[in-house]
Amino acid sequence: MEAIFALAIGVLTGSGVWLLLRPRTFQVIMGLALLSYAINLFIFAMGRLAIDRAPILDIGAPAIAEHYADPVPQALVLTAIVISFATTALLLVVILAARGLTGTDHVDGREGET
Repeated sequence: MEAIFALAIGVLTGSGVWLLLRPRTFQVIMGLALLSYAINLFIFAMGRLAIDRAPILDIGAPAIAEHYADPVPQALVLTAIVISFATTALLLVVILAARGLTGTDHVDGREGET
């Protein structure tokens, strides 16, 4: 399971960086989205990949850390999802305004020049 998880993080990171280096603004937004997904998976993986662990303490069970899931990475991922959604919305508004001002969707504002 860890190998598939690591492969997924690597593919998302590589695809996100490749899209970030593209000249069109939509591709840059998609690259940032893929990078944010990769970072969320990475943060989630830092909390140990485990199945069938309780998220909160049971009253009758012993309070041993191996029996429970770590809530901190889950809270960090939820916060990162909200922040990446707000950042994507802000980027879309800024890019639409830039497209209206420059008339092109290139990142540098110059289409067709070499």
